[in-house]
Amino acid sequence: MLRAIPTEPVEPPVRRVALLSVHTSPLAQPGAGDGGGLNVYVLQVARGLAARGVGVDVFTRSSSPSAPPTVEVAPGLAVHHVRAGPCRPLPKEELQSHLPEFAMELLQHPTAGTHEILHAHYWLSGWAGKLVGERWGVPLVQTFHTLGAVKNASLAPGDVPEPASRLAAERRVVGAADRIVGLTCGEARLLYRSFGLSGARISVVPAGVDIQRFRPGPVDFAALPELPPGDGPLLLFVGRLQPLKGPDVAVRTLAEVRRQHPDARLLIVGGVSGSGTGRSGPDELRALADELEVADAVRVAGARPHAHLAHLYRAADVVLTPSRTESFGLVALEAQATGTPVVAADVGGLSAVVNGGGTLVPGHDPRDHAAAVVRYLDDPALVRATSEAGRRWGVSCSWDRTVDGLLRVYGQVLGKDVRSRRAG
Repeated sequence: MLRAIPTEPVEPPVRRVALLSVHTSPLAQPGAGDGGGLNVYVLQVARGLAARGVGVDVFTRSSSPSAPPTVEVAPGLAVHHVRAGPCRPLPKEELQSHLPEFAMELLQHPTAGTHEILHAHYWLSGWAGKLVGERWGVPLVQTFHTLGAVKNASLAPGDVPEPASRLAAERRVVGAADRIVGLTCGEARLLYRSFGLSGARISVVPAGVDIQRFRPGPVDFAALPELPPGDGPLLLFVGRLQPLKGPDVAVRTLAEVRRQHPDARLLIVGGVSGSGTGRSGPDELRALADELEVADAVRVAGARPHAHLAHLYRAADVVLTPSRTESFGLVALEAQATGTPVVAADVGGLSAVVNGGGTLVPGHDPRDHAAAVVRYLDDPALVRATSEAGRRWGVSCSWDRTVDGLLRVYGQVLGKDVRSRRAG
């Protein structure tokens, strides 16, 4: 069995940290609405910091009248639902007008003034964090997760560009933040080129994977009723159903694969999200499958609990991630950790995340993606080698590594000497 390489955990240089995730709660279901890798990241980092003895308060906008003001998630970790605007889900483009109210609520929160670091996630959080950090007198660390300019440069057909107000706000947040944390070296280079940031203000801390949950194991097919009928090769797409993620490319890829493997199937797991709503939802994907004469082999399921995804990854022969842009690519990392080969578009964070456990495909031509898939379906030896490489890579990418990296960043921002301590 592969095991994580023992590390020396970093001594926390802080006692209390505030994490801002304005537009989506870390407790929300990933894969639907605005929930995705950012939710997983914030929750896993918060848990990891709290396990190291750091008090963590996560602040998110309340989107339901029934949401309690505070949820104690774990010892030392609380998620606070902040009233700002109507208590219902709002499109992200409407949230900007409610950011001043969100910031004012934070300034009056019972925990105000108790934190040493403010870490904002996404540009909306950075906008609020700029105001709050100045009033609290604490450093602001910013992780964008996605940048408006990058999304606009990679628009899918029919997608809606990010507004100029977002691009301007991101530039202001960059100017205000004490440190920008990128998820990959590619993102760091992009931040340098786009905003002229000096290297001293950028740190790279990759996201991680739960190596206890996402690992190889037996598959109980009876416990997976969402699988398409049949017993042919299974392709899996996991992600929000928006043009940016390329679920349409996944359907077209299946049609190409079935020219050589007529019994191949595709399971799409995710909910409608983003500006592509109405162009890549379940009905549109089913209509596309019908047009391509593969409707009997495609099943579109809703978003699934994060813990359930591990079972789906193990059941799949290949995981497809044909995103048109991706800041990190958590699905690709999780799939590799379970030992399932990944066929991914060679874009953004996917180029850094797919490391031996899959194939990177230039562009989004379904024929090219299908050719990569067929190589795995036809070559068991290639699958074994890829599976082993993916598992090794996944084991090296634990969330503990991410937490260590963030603690080092926090120490640098605060001017504290950060040292490691021997585990056990």
